[in-house]
Amino acid sequence: MTAVLSVRDMVVRFDEFLALDHVSLDVAAGESFGIVGESGSGKSTLLRAVAGLNAFEAGSLSINGQSYSGRSRSKEFYRTVQMVFQDPYGSLHPRQTVDRLLLEPLAIHGFDNVDRRIMRALDEVGLGSGFRFRYSHQLSGGQRQRVAIARALILEPKVLLLDEPTSALDASIQAEILNLLEQARRDRNLTFVMVSHDLGVIHHMCGRLAVMKSGKVVETVAADALEKRDFSADYTRQLLVASEGFRRV
Repeated sequence: MTAVLSVRDMVVRFDEFLALDHVSLDVAAGESFGIVGESGSGKSTLLRAVAGLNAFEAGSLSINGQSYSGRSRSKEFYRTVQMVFQDPYGSLHPRQTVDRLLLEPLAIHGFDNVDRRIMRALDEVGLGSGFRFRYSHQLSGGQRQRVAIARALILEPKVLLLDEPTSALDASIQAEILNLLEQARRDRNLTFVMVSHDLGVIHHMCGRLAVMKSGKVVETVAADALEKRDFSADYTRQLLVASEGFRRV
């Protein structure tokens, strides 16, 4: 397996609290990889450390063979790796129109044909030109998350980090957003790393997953192992039992 994203012995500490304890994982190009675990297990911290939002004090991170340390990230990194957050309202500037939100990353990275790129991004996420000059408070939760996804995709990244991308949405909207993401992954040959507390979402979206507990990776299994109960760690079994209503989405 050729890893597009590789984490080795990553350590993140907040004061005296060890949030990530020598975490390692590899994600192949074009793969959809899940990270699950109870609250406080370190799954979102891991995603934020990869994105450069949390510094890591030990270990290594490489993207397409390029190594990164601590919190420093190059402009090329953000062309390659983008992140979609849990709260679509909190991740969008309330005083910027959708047009401005999409224009800013294009301007930072020196893209041309910005009007065409903005319209294509809106079309890709199921929003037409009528949404271009609206503010985030004028949009529903699902529409805001579509804008957040458009903003992440507009730089044409290779890796998309997804931190609970549907957990703040109504159940009726969640499937639409997941289908949109899966279509984008197929169309663009994207690599996904998805954090979720919902094992049903992970089973639907991901081919493999890492199970985390107390800042460590307990085991890495194929997603089908959830349905077959084919795993080695007792904690994974407990997590599955605790996930009420686990089913294929």
